[in-house]
Amino acid sequence: MSTVTDNQPKLYAEAADFMPLNGTDYVEMYVSNAKQAAHFFRTAMGFQPLAHAGLMTGLTDRESYVVVQDKIRIVFTTPLKSGTKIGDHIDKHGDGVKVTALWVDDATHAYKTAIERGATSYMEPRVEEDAHGSVTRSGIYTYGEVVHIFVERNNYKGIFLPGFEKWETYNSNPDMGLKYIDHMVGNVELGAMNKWCNFYKEVMGFAQIISFDDNDISTEYTALMSKVMSNGNGRIKFPINEPADGKKKSQIEEYLEFYEGPGVQHIAVATDNIIDTVTKMRNAGVEFLRVPQTYYETVLDRVGSIDEDIAPLAELGILVDRDDEGYLLQIFTKPLTSRPTLFFEIIQRKGAQSFGKGNFKALFEAIEREQELRGTL
Repeated sequence: MSTVTDNQPKLYAEAADFMPLNGTDYVEMYVSNAKQAAHFFRTAMGFQPLAHAGLMTGLTDRESYVVVQDKIRIVFTTPLKSGTKIGDHIDKHGDGVKVTALWVDDATHAYKTAIERGATSYMEPRVEEDAHGSVTRSGIYTYGEVVHIFVERNNYKGIFLPGFEKWETYNSNPDMGLKYIDHMVGNVELGAMNKWCNFYKEVMGFAQIISFDDNDISTEYTALMSKVMSNGNGRIKFPINEPADGKKKSQIEEYLEFYEGPGVQHIAVATDNIIDTVTKMRNAGVEFLRVPQTYYETVLDRVGSIDEDIAPLAELGILVDRDDEGYLLQIFTKPLTSRPTLFFEIIQRKGAQSFGKGNFKALFEAIEREQELRGTL
């Protein structure tokens, strides 16, 4: 379960927090081959096997593998036959995030509150039990086909959820230092950003903590707009992006075209040692976006003194930015799916609470170079 410290800055204070959220419980992806997806995340990103559900546990329509690294849990789910809703989701979107599960003390209260405030029901509260206790889950729809499931697990001592068994396998790489989910970014269609920001404000009590317009996030060719929504303790942060007018097709438009609708663009995961984490991931085969080496000639003039040597940052392609609270280090993978949609961000915060505004231009130019190679710019 993903958490951060409770010592949050004042920028989160405006959140109403009438639906207390303890952190991210898990993320579930619908994928065409759950076993292979789990294997990639184990070998290339340092996740460990946790739990499994499928034919051996009594399921006949789907199979799920759960991997874990520190407080991050990811579920990969695949249909076992044709004509399923899961299969339809994969056919339309490719591999992608279906569920962002939120850890709560009372899943029934969270659900009723959300419905009363205008949310659309995905799953009414239901109690799931096995020999290890009970879990209550409920759910609501958000943008596109993404859903939030509220998970109440105070009375459960099992490995993951009722219906799952422990997944034991060999040849797992050691973990790579990933700690928790820092934030998850959603891409929505033109004109829908404010609608979904208001959803998080009115339905879930979030506050807008940062916003960027096309003057902040633009290059010669493309632009986008973004607003960051957060709950009161800062443990759940959802930036929402929409495209803005530009000379060519933006990364958001490319995503919407290939995902065929709104969805989760990227998952940012935190580490305490980004140089070590990225070195291990790169050596295991993960591909990262690169900015020109000229970026590193002036970056310290912009961000000031940092604890790290600039040479390994430049060698790995890690970006640096600073705000009033401190600085951060970040890097972005290339898409992890065949469609140019979902990717991951690796981030290390050294006090900074922002999202790397100073890196936007260099980053988006790097993305545009990849788009040009794909023929989609």
